[in-house]
Amino acid sequence: MTATADRPFRAAVTGFGMVTAAGLDATATWEALLSGRSTTRRVTELAGMPVDFACKADQFDGDAALGRRIAWRLDRSTQMAMTATAEALEQAGLDPETWDGARVGVVLATALGGMTTWEREYGRLRELGPGAVSPLLIPMAAVNMTAGHVASAYGAKGPNFATATACASSTTALGAARDLLRADLCDVVIAGGTEAAITPLIGASFAKMGALSTRSDDPATASRPFDAARDGFVLGEGASVLVLERPEHARARGARPYAFLSGYGASADAGHSTRPDPEGLGAEAALRAALTDADLAPEDVDHVNAHGTSTPLNDAVESQVTHRVLGDRPAVTSIKGVTGHCLGAAGAHEAVATVLSLHHQVVPPTANVQELDPGLQVDVVTDKPRPLLMASAVSHSFGFGGQNAVVAFTSA
Repeated sequence: MTATADRPFRAAVTGFGMVTAAGLDATATWEALLSGRSTTRRVTELAGMPVDFACKADQFDGDAALGRRIAWRLDRSTQMAMTATAEALEQAGLDPETWDGARVGVVLATALGGMTTWEREYGRLRELGPGAVSPLLIPMAAVNMTAGHVASAYGAKGPNFATATACASSTTALGAARDLLRADLCDVVIAGGTEAAITPLIGASFAKMGALSTRSDDPATASRPFDAARDGFVLGEGASVLVLERPEHARARGARPYAFLSGYGASADAGHSTRPDPEGLGAEAALRAALTDADLAPEDVDHVNAHGTSTPLNDAVESQVTHRVLGDRPAVTSIKGVTGHCLGAAGAHEAVATVLSLHHQVVPPTANVQELDPGLQVDVVTDKPRPLLMASAVSHSFGFGGQNAVVAFTSA
């Protein structure tokens, strides 16, 4: 497709924040990604469950991060998103006291909403009766409320909504945020995703469907994307938030972008509810759409931050699609060997990692790869970080319901 006046539209990434099992900010998380350090461990929330390990952000304390006065009325997922947002805005050098709030939007994703709150309050209902249920249950747990709380905290009065496309949720959020900027409805959009669903119900459900790794003898190596012996994903939690701006708005205030969000593509498999299309046709359509939107040719892509869940079928299909569209040139990595699979937050984690790869010109390794699956025809980065000259990169996200979303980033 020929580039037009509004294509490619390059949204400036001027700030980002992260809360993950690997660290309480973007710097700590990035260092863990470069080291390939696994964060998987047994967690008390899953004690007695068929799978009792996960990638939990043990160091995160909502009271310490936000103050008890604020944290007590927020689900853990919202606490994490608020913390990541504060980091992102500080890094971007934006002062909510001086901005035009009507031109600031918020698009924050989640796959499941406030699950820790839902499960806690249902337990109180069963044990103590309806009088014991918190009146704050709905505003704490509804999927849109994280975006609402962030808007309230910072006076962001522009478009405000959540996206929920399973494990593609926060990549969908980034695409929607970029659309708001391209349509000139906002100058700034706070975008990303959050998830805190390491709970008995969610853990039991994923285990029952056979999605989780059962490597209980060695949990630290359980999440092993692209490894020949991969057997399922490891549940994770966290939040990542990016500050996206219209490029002229960033220039006018002297902000230096870390990278540009230059393309977005999405599609539906319209097939099985939990398994990807075996030929990856929907994923391929999303990837090609993102490249067209960014005015990139397949040979322009230097790096792929893969969805890379560590499940046998997903990794195989994704590798097939990557090779079919991009060949074997791009350096491929998955960060889920470190962070676990953070569901609705996964795409935002991976988007920040992609931005950092472009900014630092280095690709982090895929953790825990002991023997690369010989059937995967892609160049997977393993063992150590790979310095690489990069001008563009893509990040893939795929989810239940046949959801496919891809974002393309270009260097600043």
